[in-house]
Amino acid sequence: MKNKFLILSSIVLLLVLGILSQKAIAQSSDKEAKIQNSRMKPIIFVPGSSATINRFDDLFKDLNATGPVHSILKVQVNKNNQLEFHGKLNPRDRQPFIVVGFQDNRDGYSNIKKQTKWLNLALTEIQNRYHFRDFSAIGHSNGGLVWTNYLEQDYAASSFNIPTLMTLGTPFNFSETSMQRRTEMLNDFIADNNQLPHNLVMYSVAGTDDYTDDGIVPVESVLAGKYIYQNKVKSYTQITVSGENAQHSSLPENPEVVNLIQTKVIKAGQRPGQR
Repeated sequence: MKNKFLILSSIVLLLVLGILSQKAIAQSSDKEAKIQNSRMKPIIFVPGSSATINRFDDLFKDLNATGPVHSILKVQVNKNNQLEFHGKLNPRDRQPFIVVGFQDNRDGYSNIKKQTKWLNLALTEIQNRYHFRDFSAIGHSNGGLVWTNYLEQDYAASSFNIPTLMTLGTPFNFSETSMQRRTEMLNDFIADNNQLPHNLVMYSVAGTDDYTDDGIVPVESVLAGKYIYQNKVKSYTQITVSGENAQHSSLPENPEVVNLIQTKVIKAGQRPGQR
């Protein structure tokens, strides 16, 4: 009697596991189908140190005032790995704006590594909710460092496709003004740059008043990006802007930068069949 009970229990358990397994496979297939059929190609922004998820509000006003209105979603990753969602995406919006920011937004290489893991966490959850694969990336200041570290350490082409990255005032060599003094971070980025996606189009934008710095970040530190990206991605372009709003904190609202985002990121992402 006991053996019969054990056999019956085993059969029931196997049936339950089979049903659950089939359900999981069906859900995974359904999610993958939604991602493959998605026409949404968001632009995802990461702010720099000490900045919040509201960092790009003025930029968004400028961009939405001169073209189609993009819906906006802001995601804050807290220290406990919990995500806070603010706003929502219009399901018909093919190029929504998404900001991923961090509760712990301190400066420093160790924190950039933490923020990279938080960015990966946020991207996974955002994809689960909105089912997209393709997106373009923009990072201001240390946000560009987080994107660089993500592309080298966590990016998987099987999960996402990032055709374009634009960094604004990103200090690839922190505050150093000479390539003779490479930081640990820059050396790590150069050592791992074979992991960068080869189909990436990368724009590095520097701001300056006097061609030495933007008030905070030395121009030479921004230019150090070429040692990371040049000849490792599809194309690398260095751009320097000056004049109105060329200071570090104002760079995202600089008229030239706004135009660059419109032409190099937004319009480029609207081209049919771009991968």
